[in-house]
Amino acid sequence: MSKAVVFFADGTEECEALLVIDLLRRADVEVVVASAMGRLQLVTSHNITLMADALAEEADYTNADLLVLPGGIPGTPNLAANAAVVAAVKQFCAQGKKVAAICAAPSILADLGLLQGKKATAHAAFQDKLPGAVVLDEEVVVDGNITTSYGLGGAIPFGLELVRQLAGAETADRIKAAIAYKH
Repeated sequence: MSKAVVFFADGTEECEALLVIDLLRRADVEVVVASAMGRLQLVTSHNITLMADALAEEADYTNADLLVLPGGIPGTPNLAANAAVVAAVKQFCAQGKKVAAICAAPSILADLGLLQGKKATAHAAFQDKLPGAVVLDEEVVVDGNITTSYGLGGAIPFGLELVRQLAGAETADRIKAAIAYKH
């Protein structure tokens, strides 16, 4: 079974994170929601209270296949400020393991120098914050081990792409039909 860690912070755009979590779990991917706030209870960008499964500092990344950075403000800067999140992302990229970011969160990857020469996208307000990247204005961009998306409007295709990467095209197609996603 594949495993993903989805990071969450106060101010995370809940729909970007929860859509990805939902689609991955439908594909029988084990998902750990890891808090970047030093506590399990979080408040999303639209004031929804959620509980994480683990703290980012205590999460077990050894068997994880994918790290996901949702966007949102101030969620993105809160994720970027957490040393455990940053260390895990750097380690995954160094090992060629999968890292995904949506909306404002690709800016974290750019700030870490991980998008240098890579194709990527982000929310329109953050596309100029991807120095070194080849910025594409597309829903979902995959370049090697890094997958990016431009925001909430791309969350379903982003999540389905991550399902395809971890569970295969047949599973992604099955879930796409089950949720009646026609695009």
